[in-house]
Amino acid sequence: MSSSISCNDLTFVWPDGTVVLDGVDLSVGPGRTGLIGVNGSGKSTLLKLIAGELRPTRGAVAVSGALAYLPQHLPLDADRRIDAVLGIAEVRSALRAAEAGQVTERHLATIGDDWDIEQRARATLDRLGLVHVGLDRTVGAVSGGESVLLGLAALFLQRPDVLLLDEPTNNLDLRARERLYQAVAAYRGVLVVVSHDRRLLEHVDQIVDLRDHGVRVYGGDLTDYEQTVAREQAAAERMVRVAQADVRRQRRELIDARVKLDRRLRAARKAEAEKRVSRIVAQARKREAQVSAGKLRDLHIDRVATAEASLAQAMQALRSDDEIRVDLPETVVPSRRTVVVCEAVDVAPPLWEQPVDVALRGPERVALVGVNGAGKTTLLRMIAGELAPATGTVRVGVNGVRYLPQRLDVLDDARSVLDNARRYATSAAPNDLRARLARFNFRAGRADQLAGALSGGERFRAVLATLLSAEPPPHLLLLDEPTNSLDSASVRQLQQALRAYRGALVVASHDLPFLQAIGTTRWLHLDRATGLEEVDVASLAELR
Repeated sequence: MSSSISCNDLTFVWPDGTVVLDGVDLSVGPGRTGLIGVNGSGKSTLLKLIAGELRPTRGAVAVSGALAYLPQHLPLDADRRIDAVLGIAEVRSALRAAEAGQVTERHLATIGDDWDIEQRARATLDRLGLVHVGLDRTVGAVSGGESVLLGLAALFLQRPDVLLLDEPTNNLDLRARERLYQAVAAYRGVLVVVSHDRRLLEHVDQIVDLRDHGVRVYGGDLTDYEQTVAREQAAAERMVRVAQADVRRQRRELIDARVKLDRRLRAARKAEAEKRVSRIVAQARKREAQVSAGKLRDLHIDRVATAEASLAQAMQALRSDDEIRVDLPETVVPSRRTVVVCEAVDVAPPLWEQPVDVALRGPERVALVGVNGAGKTTLLRMIAGELAPATGTVRVGVNGVRYLPQRLDVLDDARSVLDNARRYATSAAPNDLRARLARFNFRAGRADQLAGALSGGERFRAVLATLLSAEPPPHLLLLDEPTNSLDSASVRQLQQALRAYRGALVVASHDLPFLQAIGTTRWLHLDRATGLEEVDVASLAELR
């Protein structure tokens, strides 16, 4: 029997009454499926329901075949050995006993068919770029990105028929992402991956779009999905324009009908007043006009209501992924202005064998790339003034340096979005500040929401709005892995904002499509052995 996942009338409601999924019907067979949707749409919840970690409020999930699940946040004990994480510690122990001639029934039962488990484990680790990771080492000896690949290796060793991955590229550097792409492309079972990573989603066979508590399946990869959605949205926009025109026409006809009927009633009253006709005839004409008026009015009201209902239905087909509008002329940096100069900087103990030297001038758009642990965050924090260099100097030549850390901990959760923005723009008039926030889709009461109640995508927009609305205007913007955990709509909104930004920009990221989309003009590769080197985007393939 072929492996599969089947969801029937799947519904999940949190104890507070929040509906996440409502009557989802979904069947997934062998192949690679990308599960996408805006932040908070329920992607991780759906994976947990399939994995059996949550129970549905209504409906059922059926999985045919052995299942393995890699959660978004993988809890690993730093003191735990690698072979234990891979789930092969007991088999290795039994193999050691067998090699020493101490074979028992228990040892044989533990080993089963896994006499080659060490060779398979080594081959799996090597395939994922973990050549240097020994089975006897501990988790504390690997980086955060390597721990994700380690968790993936553990799943592959189980030889699952069904594999669930939740945002597996988060915290992975370029080299590790390439390994993951290759592993996903080579997988032959049922694979469902939640991701915002464009390159990963180009390796899938179908896209499942989670929206409005339900799902819709699109054949093909992410590019095919976007082309289909673009065609559907173009057709929906045409239908909306037609429906809007019909509503306007029906409303005009209703007004015209009322005007004509009012004239007839006035004519009848005037004829009666002037006694041009008998009172009986005049009253009859008035009643006839009133009856006709009522029928005609009801007819046109019904037509208006029908047209408005058609418009509402047409509007439902339009997506509500609101665009953000940013106009920031005050952030302009002259082309010859020295923005920042780092001379022979390093920390204690030394992080780089070659101290870092770099100079930024004018409105440069710099991509800072390199493997995890290369020191990208450290360099950004030194430029932002959050970390003093142990050696060398950092000189900043512009006002308004703003740093967006990975953790998005810029906001005070106990304050509203408006109050958070006011902390960075103390002299701005409240109405001006509300107008700025409205450009980031925080309109009316949404600007008064508490930061702690925002969804992931909303929080990111609030942080971005706060930093870009700050005083003095930010002439240097530093972003550390800004697309981690952002849905595709939020990534698109961020790209819009950064394309409109006219200051100097430094972005540390492993997301190459994003870096190219924001118009990167300069690529810097940071390495602990070689320091900071200027590269071109084509050469990054060799650095992986």
